[in-house]
Amino acid sequence: MLDLKFIRENPELVKENIRKKFQDKKLPLVDELIALDEENRATMKAADEMRANRNKISKMIGALMGQGKREEAEEAKRQVSEQSARLAEAEAKEAKLAERIREIQMTIPNIIDPSVPIGRDDSENVEVTKYGEPAVPDFDIPYHTEIMEGFNGIDLDGARRVAGNGFYYLEGDIARLHSAVISYARDFMIDRGFTYCVPPYMIRSSVVTGVMSFAEMDAMMYKIEGEDLYLIGTSEHSMIGKFIDQILPEEKLPYTYTSYSPCFRKEKGAHGIEERGVYRIHQFEKQEMIVVCKPEESPVWFDKLWQNTVDLFRSLDIPVRTLECCSGDLADLKVKSFDVEAWSPRQKKYFEVGSCSNLGDAQARRLKIRVNGEDGKKYFAHTLNNTVVAPPRMLIAFLENNLNADMSVNIPVALRPYMGGKEKISPVRK
Repeated sequence: MLDLKFIRENPELVKENIRKKFQDKKLPLVDELIALDEENRATMKAADEMRANRNKISKMIGALMGQGKREEAEEAKRQVSEQSARLAEAEAKEAKLAERIREIQMTIPNIIDPSVPIGRDDSENVEVTKYGEPAVPDFDIPYHTEIMEGFNGIDLDGARRVAGNGFYYLEGDIARLHSAVISYARDFMIDRGFTYCVPPYMIRSSVVTGVMSFAEMDAMMYKIEGEDLYLIGTSEHSMIGKFIDQILPEEKLPYTYTSYSPCFRKEKGAHGIEERGVYRIHQFEKQEMIVVCKPEESPVWFDKLWQNTVDLFRSLDIPVRTLECCSGDLADLKVKSFDVEAWSPRQKKYFEVGSCSNLGDAQARRLKIRVNGEDGKKYFAHTLNNTVVAPPRMLIAFLENNLNADMSVNIPVALRPYMGGKEKISPVRK
């Protein structure tokens, strides 16, 4: 959410940013916001004047009564009553204007970083760097659910009977591998200085609207019927919400957390054949990282965060690449974003396994997360988030890249302590 004063003083810059995001339908909102703001400030000034005048007349009533000037006192009472009625109307108008102003503020996109490539959608995202050598073995790699079924490791039919499409049972070595990856990711991030946290899995609407756009909220969040609670789509929601309405001591920054949670998502819309199985699902688990820091430090933290994910995947023998999201693919709150994509030997292409985002002060402004600077001045913090790993999707990349011709799966050295020392796991049936 952009500062109202910033929009008022830089309307053309805000409009140009909207054009860069190919959201031209939002352009009229800038002029509407400025007009509403002007009207609201005039209404507030008039209300303040009425309030002061009413208080002045009210103080006169006692004196007039004491002097026996009953008629004048009654006239003063009438004026106070009239001023109160007009003030109530002004306050109601002020509240209505403020509500519409905030609604528009939360709709206008954040100012993107100058380095962000301009493009309409994810087809125009830009590859940054590749890590590791993508390879295609000389044997056919089955679809990921077929690999898992070879280990008696997945039951989609049972999950459909229990919960419908988009859910799964993981069993045996595949379930153990899932847990091992999460545990390894947790310790990997702790070793890099992040504080481990398990957050609430439900959040209030005030937090939901603080951490994401309305469009994202509608597409992702599950509402708890009869409660002001939503199931989280990622632990970032809880972790950033942890700081709502807080004034943070500058000397305590940065706050760096790695958080574990289940995640729940609607995943609206139709998906292609490659997104069956456990690729796009309603429930999964994820290890996340979030940072709350000084504004000038967020670009440095952004690079550290996506690099952490790259390093973790490479430690598991998975080739990856980073992809910078173009302007049209950025969610409205984001300043800059990288996707980390893993190599799929079966598809012979990369696919998304994580996303790193710098949101500037957008979330902090919505949630009122401020920092008390050394000079006593308060400012909004910057927030960032990034996926460490999100199995079971990450398992697709792991299984494909560590698969052998006999359908056994190699366990990289880094993961062996979490798999009982096993160097490989072998299928139950071929």
